[in-house]
Amino acid sequence: MALPLLALSAGYSSIEVGVLTALSAVAQLGIRLVIGALMRRYPDWLLVLLAALLLATSTAIVSVSAALVPFVLCELAQGAARGAFWTGSQTHVVRGSASAVSGMAKVNLASAVGLLVGPVAAGLLAEQSLRTALVLATVVAGLTCVPTLFLDKLPPFRRVKDRPPGLLWTRPGVDVGCAAGATAGAWRGLLGSYVPVALDAARQSSSVIGALVSVANAASLIGAASVARLARGSRRLFVTATLGCGFSTALVAWSAGSAVVAGLLLAISGLAAGALQTVGPALATDSVHPEERGDAIAASGTFRAGALFASPLLMAGLLGTVALGPAMALVGLAIAAPSLMARRLPVAHPDAP
Repeated sequence: MALPLLALSAGYSSIEVGVLTALSAVAQLGIRLVIGALMRRYPDWLLVLLAALLLATSTAIVSVSAALVPFVLCELAQGAARGAFWTGSQTHVVRGSASAVSGMAKVNLASAVGLLVGPVAAGLLAEQSLRTALVLATVVAGLTCVPTLFLDKLPPFRRVKDRPPGLLWTRPGVDVGCAAGATAGAWRGLLGSYVPVALDAARQSSSVIGALVSVANAASLIGAASVARLARGSRRLFVTATLGCGFSTALVAWSAGSAVVAGLLLAISGLAAGALQTVGPALATDSVHPEERGDAIAASGTFRAGALFASPLLMAGLLGTVALGPAMALVGLAIAAPSLMARRLPVAHPDAP
């Protein structure tokens, strides 16, 4: 949350904020495209450790200077770190869990706790100094390296012989998992860029913006944790979550003047995105060979990262011709579009209770 606010305070325009945020998503997309191959050479715990170090470096850079070059380096480093951290941690927990969706729910729950606390702390600190918030983020990311050293030292993945023909992401189950990841990624892209911009344009204070972003993240936490008990292959779940995420996001900018209404919409979208963030990789990993789980998570994450890149960039492009409210409404409709893939999803996943 602190990065778009820092960009605005440093004099960057709303369009430039979107472009900077999109750079982070490009870096994340790039690392996800190659991380499957990296996990066949290096253990996942090492990738998580390197990602934590890179994340700490990214926030340290802009805490010193918010000039264009440091800001670009920060966004690129942060995107690469997020891609490696998410894929490495998700892969690690799936390999150590009997149920993919249960393992995903646990790691998403843990991450959502940080997403809940972080924006509140950033908002409160931003009232005094945005750079103080970034220094705290640097310290927290650096401390993350310590528990990473105690992860199980699982070996790299082995190459699978006689793989089915075609691209991995086109396989049944994997394709829907990728679609779920795209919706969750697009929502996250807006939450980290134009949602704070819309709230700031409506003259909400930094502390209120931080609280509202935390509402969205808290809802995402609930969605990620509760979905483990649901039939994760259900068409109704996929359609409801995708439509709920898209349509509620579409209305955020128009309701930004009311903290209560905006908070309600962010809660709905967060609940849906959290569910999709857990379901997507779980569907993908349950549909492939155990030694292809890293590739499946990387595929789902690539679609998530692609959408994370596309949503702020699409917003930036639309703002050249339409106002913030209509632009976010159009992107929200695009976020809901993957619901059309529901017909490719079986009524219930084979492993569902």
